[in-house]
Amino acid sequence: MFTGSVAQYVVTQAPSVSVPPGQSVTLTCTKTSSSNSFHWYQQKPGGAPRFVWFGSSTRGPGIPDRFSGSTSGTTGTLRISNAQREDDAVYYCCVLHNTVTAYHSDTALRATET
Repeated sequence: MFTGSVAQYVVTQAPSVSVPPGQSVTLTCTKTSSSNSFHWYQQKPGGAPRFVWFGSSTRGPGIPDRFSGSTSGTTGTLRISNAQREDDAVYYCCVLHNTVTAYHSDTALRATET
């Protein structure tokens, strides 16, 4: 989907997170520059990336209100309340460095019984 980093601009996430269904989980993303906002995308196996969240207040079309996000300096978070098995996916945290270049990292989320 996107490349990871160029020069000194790096975006980082944990590689995987597990959450029991019905519990809440927060995905965290950090970047090396405080400029520009975080975009979050969800990609399920065999599917196209789906826009989930932008910045601190913009939810993607059709995304349940269980999803929310926030940004503070170089850290962005995507919170999923009452996680469901249907939320199993790879979640990409992306940053637009300028109008043509995007950097990303990803977290694989598993909603599974522990």
